[in-house]
Amino acid sequence: MRLGTAMTTKTVQTQPRRFYDGGVLAIGDRIGLPPDPDADPRIVLERHLEADLEIFSLERRIAYRDRHLGEILVPASPEFRTDLTSTPALFTWLVPKTGAHLPAALVHDALVAGGGGDPSYTSTQGHDIDRVEADRVFRDAMADTGTGIVRRWIVWAAVAAATIFVKGGLPWSPVARWAHRVGAGASLAVIIYLGYCATGDLVDQRWPLSLPLPWMGERVWWLEVVGGLVGAIVIPLALSLLWGRFLRAGVISCVMLAVLLHVTVGLAAISLTYLALEWLARRAPLLARLLAVVVAVSAIVLFVWLSLG
Repeated sequence: MRLGTAMTTKTVQTQPRRFYDGGVLAIGDRIGLPPDPDADPRIVLERHLEADLEIFSLERRIAYRDRHLGEILVPASPEFRTDLTSTPALFTWLVPKTGAHLPAALVHDALVAGGGGDPSYTSTQGHDIDRVEADRVFRDAMADTGTGIVRRWIVWAAVAAATIFVKGGLPWSPVARWAHRVGAGASLAVIIYLGYCATGDLVDQRWPLSLPLPWMGERVWWLEVVGGLVGAIVIPLALSLLWGRFLRAGVISCVMLAVLLHVTVGLAAISLTYLALEWLARRAPLLARLLAVVVAVSAIVLFVWLSLG
């Protein structure tokens, strides 16, 4: 039975007992064990390295009793693989790979084939769960794990945004799918462009293709910062209207992108520098040592010059 794509946002009360031990899959000579609603969920992971990527298999199933779909068991196959919470490295400070939300993340991974391959779940009531519904299950399940309200809505907005763009994510007509993709993509592109313009305004530079932003203007620096922050809230709120049925995801995603744009760019620069240094240390260790000496000496000279100057 295929379930319609629910976009309900009713307040969900935390109910930890909706998660329980899902038993064990029968594999070869191993006897399977049924779910036990009276037992706490047991997350037993086995680590694998595939193509130099760290992924995991689940040695025991996780059972989750959803409010709309009933019992969901994951995985349905021993071949299921997961990278735990699929968080880009730049954002693990905000949403770590593991934590209270891990059981919900594993269920979501199985519902949407987060580790690659096919979805790997069993719906006891026979539901065929599309990706939009899986995202809703994820949000509700995070509530049941005790994940904070702000974090679970941020995570849900991120996976909902991915659902818009991933192939087969939206179980709607081609026109509806592309309308949402174009609207969401255009809003994100505008926010990045305005962030570029805002940076130029803040440092009083007119960069190529940039426009002056009236909410920042030629003011003292702290008023320009305040204006930029206000603009990073108001403009994304308006642009989120382009997200259609995903309005709430658009509000969260657009505001988060605008507010954290410069932080993200800074973290990306640091991460790229680190990766470059790691590459240099592996490929040319002598050059890496020489570079370290040059940087240290230059820092000392500059420190003395600035201190005495």
